[in-house]
Amino acid sequence: MPKRVILVDDSKTILATAEMAMEPLINSGEVVMKTYLNPAELLGALESGSEDYDMLISDINMPQLNGLDLAHSLKQNPSFKHKPILILTTESSAQMKAQGKAIGVTGWLVKPFSNEKLVKAVKMVLGL
Repeated sequence: MPKRVILVDDSKTILATAEMAMEPLINSGEVVMKTYLNPAELLGALESGSEDYDMLISDINMPQLNGLDLAHSLKQNPSFKHKPILILTTESSAQMKAQGKAIGVTGWLVKPFSNEKLVKAVKMVLGL
């Protein structure tokens, strides 16, 4: 059964780039990927039960909802508490990374990212 990966980022370019990077995993049937431009919409879908994931990849700086606030909300929910969240962002400060670690995010990738790094991180986190 394929793993469900959700990517949320307010940049259509990042969403398209990440989807292209993930094509080998999608085409092999290992991963099913869904994207969201609006983190508040994603949070609503997850909390209502209409959406679910095996791994979430999230930007931080988004106008509707900060990615770390999204991660914090999900880590407070028993349904998502133990599910991995990978941060994909331009933020690389030690303070921001420490904040993410305190929330419980699984990993941190800095933009711009290479296809290889993204795929490697996804495979490692999902055990593929």
